[in-house]
Amino acid sequence: MADEDMSGEVVPYRPVIDAVVIDCADPARLAQFWQALLGGELHTQPDGVTELTGGRIRLDFARVPETKQTKNRLHLDLHVPPESKDQAIAHALHLGATPAPDIYDGTLWQTLRDPEGNEFCLIWGGTG
Repeated sequence: MADEDMSGEVVPYRPVIDAVVIDCADPARLAQFWQALLGGELHTQPDGVTELTGGRIRLDFARVPETKQTKNRLHLDLHVPPESKDQAIAHALHLGATPAPDIYDGTLWQTLRDPEGNEFCLIWGGTG
């Protein structure tokens, strides 16, 4: 079924998000962190991209030559039940995440960085 875009033009289809790609120095290592945090299965592709499957959205980890320089323009919000927030934070820290209070500060989420410095939030407020 076609609908209209923001300019009023009829669009016969809408793209669907296939994956979120995370640029990194060591795809296998970073994918292992995320697998330990989220679960799922890892698959390394011939081009060196490591895929984490089994969740709502596939995460792809792709090697890039440059290192992360500034705050991410996009980050993942991971919902946890409010009664499990302390355990979820402790688990992420145990796996190698680090706190990132300089990025976002709030009472309904905890901002962390993965082992390569990419920000993500554990959230327990909102609808999940």
